[in-house]
Amino acid sequence: MIIGGFQKVSLIDYPGKISSIIFTQGCNFSCVYCHNKELININNSTENTYKEKEIIEFLKQRTKKIDAVVITGGEPTLQKDLIPFMKQIKELDFLVKLDSNGTNPDVLKEAINSNLVDYIAMDIKAPLEKYSSITKTNVDIEKIKESINLIKNSGIQHEFRTTVLKSLLTEQDILSINSLTSGANLFTLQKYVPSKDLEKELGVQVNYSDEDFLNFQRSFKSLK
Repeated sequence: MIIGGFQKVSLIDYPGKISSIIFTQGCNFSCVYCHNKELININNSTENTYKEKEIIEFLKQRTKKIDAVVITGGEPTLQKDLIPFMKQIKELDFLVKLDSNGTNPDVLKEAINSNLVDYIAMDIKAPLEKYSSITKTNVDIEKIKESINLIKNSGIQHEFRTTVLKSLLTEQDILSINSLTSGANLFTLQKYVPSKDLEKELGVQVNYSDEDFLNFQRSFKSLK
């Protein structure tokens, strides 16, 4: 495992639970609005990464103080040691939440079938026809669809979420994404949150208003 970041305590990343967050290094997407750009490139040096052993030892000391471990990124399913690492965490009796972009359904399936994950959150970046332009990479759409269906039918807690930026996703795009998540436990729209670095890259962006988001919610309900 190449681990680029570690947060000891979070009250918001696993719904209703106190968790620690592990940020894996490396992602196969390059979304322009990414807030974790420092995690995109695989970094094989040990200077800026955390040791698996250090994190496991920390978790052993927190078995009565935190409920869960969130594995996020980057894209965790790129890590060759992800499954055995998750096994170590489950052996300590923690709940495990896995964040993924859905490009590796075989890894998700193994985690689910091995009872190693209790909650999955998948980012849906765009309607299928826009995936490559939003992520700045060549995406196998069939794998995205496979992951969505796998997660929806997994029988475990899950959510799908989309970061919304008005210049990238139209209202019809958002409705199309919502249709992909039909039958899911939860679908969440996340507002693009500007930062100085992102604004330099994207330029000043116009986002949807709070009223627009309420209208999206009404539209989703009317489609059920």
